[in-house]
Amino acid sequence: MHVTHLSLADFRSYARVEVPLDPGVTAFVGSNGQGKTNLVEAVGYLATLGSHRVSSDAPLVRMGAERAVIRAAVTQGERQQLVELELNPGRANRARINRSSQVRPRDVLGIVRTVLFAPEDLALVKGDPGERRRFLDELITARSPRMAGVRSDYERVLKQRNTLLKSAAMARRHGGRSMDMSTLDVWDQHLGQVGAELLAQRLDLIATLQPMADKAYEQLAPGGGPVSLEYRSSVGEGVGSARTREELYGQLIEALTGARKQEIERGVTLVGPHRDDLVLKLGQLPAKGYASHGESWSYALSLRLASYDLLRSEGNEPVLVLDDVFAELDARRRERLAELVAPGEQVLVTAAVDDDVPGVLAGARCVVAGGEVARV
Repeated sequence: MHVTHLSLADFRSYARVEVPLDPGVTAFVGSNGQGKTNLVEAVGYLATLGSHRVSSDAPLVRMGAERAVIRAAVTQGERQQLVELELNPGRANRARINRSSQVRPRDVLGIVRTVLFAPEDLALVKGDPGERRRFLDELITARSPRMAGVRSDYERVLKQRNTLLKSAAMARRHGGRSMDMSTLDVWDQHLGQVGAELLAQRLDLIATLQPMADKAYEQLAPGGGPVSLEYRSSVGEGVGSARTREELYGQLIEALTGARKQEIERGVTLVGPHRDDLVLKLGQLPAKGYASHGESWSYALSLRLASYDLLRSEGNEPVLVLDDVFAELDARRRERLAELVAPGEQVLVTAAVDDDVPGVLAGARCVVAGGEVARV
């Protein structure tokens, strides 16, 4: 799979830009602040419905504009598709496929798939659990786009349940009558159902990704491993031994029941996938807090390489995006990473100067400056 044309209107710094793309390597080169990352960010948005740089859509719309449009022509084998997203901060986003009638934005998921390497990846190792949950859930959705609906349902149920718990907590603090909590039983069931599905997908992903991550780390830092991925659940240690979604559902309901008193006191849901973490170990120790800077970079890169290998093994090779990552790496890691990704069907690279792009990534070069993208 590769993108053959990218069109942006009022996206970030671009009033309008048209970028034809070929398979193989394309490097976008230009000084900082010229819009290189904006281009690959747009491609990534089509794949995930989110940005790797910001958490909301508002910064993606050019100042003074009401909306932004991302449009891409995509080729997979003999099949060609045109996918379009209209970003409307404060209102519902819109989507179209092949200029047809409007579809839900999440219906475009799976048409474009990407694996992104960026300086922000260091947060996978050194950052908060939310960074690792996002990594897992975005990869789950890339494997199975229907999981976007499951994630959305989970967030909706969680929000409703938290609202009920907050109301109960406020009533208790102000000496009011005890609320009828029978409604909470219903929300427990909903949370258990969608939460069990999300847990099952995460556990399956980790089991599949583990050997690939260990292999990738060995390729980047020979003799430096092994690495291991362990899922730490707020539900309890028994989650890893559950064999079915029904068992996971039962464990979730049991954990919610056990935590109910504390949840009512605090007014928030304390059990569920939104409270879990992916523990990354290097050898016998957790990488967070123990790994050196270089080891942390190798670990983060190995997770991305493993993601790429996984998606490629499942039949639809993703676009590889390397956003200003080479400037962050020492010479050995830079060359090794470049050698590993060079054979990709489509590799998009951003760099401040040509010298930051390893020679093995020979291909098209585009100069980005003043809101324009010129191929050289």
